[in-house]
Amino acid sequence: MTDPLLTLACGDYDRTRPLIEGQVATPLHLKVLALPSGERHRRFVRHWEFDICELQIAQYLGLKSRGAPITAIPVFPHRRFNHSCVMVRRDAAIARPQDLRGKRVGVHGHFNPIALWIRGLLQHEFALAPSEIFWVADGDEDMPGWTPPPWLKIERAPGGMKMGELLEAGAIDAQILSDSGAGAVNSSARRLWPNYREVEADYYRRTGIFPIRHLIAIKNDLFQRMPEVAPLLVAAFEAAKQQAYAYWADHRRSSLAWFGAEQEEERALLGPDPWPYSIEENRAALETVLDYAHEQALTERRLKIAELFASTGPT
Repeated sequence: MTDPLLTLACGDYDRTRPLIEGQVATPLHLKVLALPSGERHRRFVRHWEFDICELQIAQYLGLKSRGAPITAIPVFPHRRFNHSCVMVRRDAAIARPQDLRGKRVGVHGHFNPIALWIRGLLQHEFALAPSEIFWVADGDEDMPGWTPPPWLKIERAPGGMKMGELLEAGAIDAQILSDSGAGAVNSSARRLWPNYREVEADYYRRTGIFPIRHLIAIKNDLFQRMPEVAPLLVAAFEAAKQQAYAYWADHRRSSLAWFGAEQEEERALLGPDPWPYSIEENRAALETVLDYAHEQALTERRLKIAELFASTGPT
């Protein structure tokens, strides 16, 4: 009998590209769709369109706590430090995190993973609770059954305006971006942490956390039909990641002048495999994000790691 065709939607990264291009040997019959995050998340959450989907972790936790028919595997294809993503208006009187108290801060949504991590950071490292900030969201939550708790001051951006427009117009004081590349700093915006690389490295040394933004979620009916799918998927993603590591081991493949030096610096801090696909090697990050999700009312109760992930042991 021919194995069923399974649809896998994920982002196009160096660590997933071997899967996208069919360069990973796996007994699974995969049709891999490389889709942007917003489109991928909407199509999966609203219509359960794919068998397997890379999903942002805050949304997954909210859905899982409300009984959604999905389960994750410990594959985390997108993770980044988040201090660099906090931008403040150039003329705002904001010099340190505590200055955000009472200010209006733009986010894509309450269930945005970067916002989740930053709110937790502000609360636990700077004694600034999420309830002390006015939040303005420019996106949809896509969380059926969720009602903002009484302490949460959140409103939707007017007229479909985006955070950058609101910041430029003076309607918000700061914003938490998903992507904080060179274009994020402009005539309207500056970073709250200008030396974010040093700050993020210090955060990792103190906590051991390389923040997780996305994981791989699978529809439960697929597990019931194919219980072997979880370990096979982990193996496939691991093989793709190792191919990416091998590719970038040749420094000539990058246009960056000091690419090798950058690799050496990151390896010294994060170790030889900064993207481990296991529960144990990510336990600190997972326990922390579960604490944050419950404190911020993304989940209806404090979830446990064992509830979130399928068994990936021998079948």
